[in-house]
Amino acid sequence: MPPQEAENNDSNSRRGRGRGRDSGAGRDSSRLILFGRHPVMMAIENPQRTIHRIWATENAREEINYALQEAGRTDIPVDNAGRVDIDQMLPPGAVHQGMAMHCAPLPQPGVEDLVAEFRDQDSATVLILDQVTDPHNVGAILRSAAAFGASAVIVPDRNAPQESGVLAKSASGALEVVPYIHAGNLARALEALKGANFWLAGMDGEAQQTLADAKLTGKVGIVMGSEGDGLRRLTRDNCDFLVKLPMTDRIESLNVSNAAAVALYELFRAQG
Repeated sequence: MPPQEAENNDSNSRRGRGRGRDSGAGRDSSRLILFGRHPVMMAIENPQRTIHRIWATENAREEINYALQEAGRTDIPVDNAGRVDIDQMLPPGAVHQGMAMHCAPLPQPGVEDLVAEFRDQDSATVLILDQVTDPHNVGAILRSAAAFGASAVIVPDRNAPQESGVLAKSASGALEVVPYIHAGNLARALEALKGANFWLAGMDGEAQQTLADAKLTGKVGIVMGSEGDGLRRLTRDNCDFLVKLPMTDRIESLNVSNAAAVALYELFRAQG
């Protein structure tokens, strides 16, 4: 628990204790196409991923079939396809490495499920993204979340990317192992996390203390805003602390995915 606990019990505290349920909205499953070796292979290994069909070039087909056999999923059809055929299924310039997959979005827990799971646990890290809209950035953040042991990435239903091939490719398979939770009301989700004794640290370049100075332990949520506008006022007000990363004055800020990686590493190192 942070050393600032006593301070947070007085009138200067940002702490609130309201609770509320918050479920993510459903996502369109009509045409989700994953592509690239890591997303496709990790999806095959994930028993929660419903797979409808796989397309593979001659060079990729043997690896696909072996992975399906190892996972006990030999009932999934694998169609022969040329690189041009796969190119035409995907966004221009997509790097598919000779394989693509038609599948359903993953079933994801709601914020209330996450709260219930960690209510009686001593430590956990979650990442909350406030209007980070670029799927490449969100995918890279999911990859860092997997690398540094975060339990979930939470985003609002609006102004956040849905599960997609581009996001999954940027996540390099992490979408299969880190819950990507859409919250209908982000402020209510933050209150629910606080109700489960998560300390919420909002990343703000103008903050008075660094993330390391805050010495956060236990259950921690790192809250990050969009690159242009940062944290919205209501999101900022729901944070217990505002923290920053130590940086030189030679550059104003980091890309949000880079900042998330540094913040997650700092927590992982400090709590390890």
